[in-house]
Order: sequence, then structure tokens, then C-alpha cells
Amino acid sequence: MAGAARRRDGHVTQERMLEEAMAAIAEDGLAALTMSALAERLGTSGGHILYYFGSKDRLLLAALRWSESALAEERRALLGRRTAAERKLDDFLRLYLPRGPRDPRWTLWIELWARTPGNPELQEAQRELDDDWQRDLEALLTAGAARGRFAPLDAAARASELLALLDGLSTRVVLGEGAGPDTRPALEAARAAASLLVPRA
Repeated sequence: MAGAARRRDGHVTQERMLEEAMAAIAEDGLAALTMSALAERLGTSGGHILYYFGSKDRLLLAALRWSESALAEERRALLGRRTAAERKLDDFLRLYLPRGPRDPRWTLWIELWARTPGNPELQEAQRELDDDWQRDLEALLTAGAARGRFAPLDAAARASELLALLDGLSTRVVLGEGAGPDTRPALEAARAAASLLVPRA
């Protein structure tokens, strides 16, 4: 989390802006997040926020990158644990899926997916973030197969298929489809799919 909200000159730090943007999305939804509303929450001006980010799209992209950076650290820690590959895969599923319908990271993902066509900056960012998840899941599956925990597999293909399925499940959770705020059905569906795509040895 961010440290002090303001520097000595009274300006709100960029990290604090991103932290507060994510909190606002979780509380009120993305539609309610405007530069002026965020500025009011932070006790600064909309111009100050625009100085750093230039536009709402760039603010949203920066907030998503900031959130994904924290998850990347969690993934690295997960991959480094001395636990069975099956447990690591289950933890990976939990980490990937949204925490509930108001999950701000997934709300941002869905919004930016809609804005990506025709926007090279967003396309590149999406590809970069997706590749990070793909690479780490491939590594997990490859290591699990090498240790005889998973049956021999095409790690790249299985990772791509599982991530696509997780994207669909996550979208349903954020849109409030299925069991409402209860995310357990999505996790159980992800586990069932993982058991088919990544069978145990």
C-alpha cells in the first residue's frame, strides 16, 4: 500500500492516486469514477491528476498496471513455495479469479477490453500483462509435469486454454451472473476445468 498520501509540497503522490482510484471503483463502480470525483476524494485538483496521467484512460491503465504488479509479486511467491504442484495450481486459480462482483481489478480489465480495439497503447499493455500470467502458469505446469505430479502436457496450450476459461468465469462474477457475491461456484468451475485440462499423473 501507499505510504504518506502527500509529499512535503502538499501534492498527492501518484501511488496514492492509483490506490484511491481502485478504492473508489470498488466502492462506487467505474461509472462513478471521474477525475473531479477522484480529486475530491484526494483533496487535490483534477488538473493535478491530469498532469500525471493525461487522461482517464491512462489513469485506468496505470491503476491496472499497479494492481497487476502487486499480483505479480504474489505469483512469484506462489511459484517459489515448496508445495505440491496441485496446491500451487489451486492457489493460482484463487489468485486469478475476482474477489467478488466489485473487484476493482476485474472491473478495470473488462472496461479496458472494451476500449482496446483501435488503441495501440492499451493493446500493448493487455498483451504484456496477459503474457506475464501465461508465462507463470506455463512454468507452474511444466514444473509439475517434470516432477510427475501432472501427466505429460503441452504447457503453453493448456495454460492458454485455462486462462481463457478463467477470463470467462471472472467476467461472469464481475457482471453479477451466477451466484451473486458468492465466488465459490466460479472457483469450483475453475477447479473442474483445471482437472480436465491438467490431469494428474
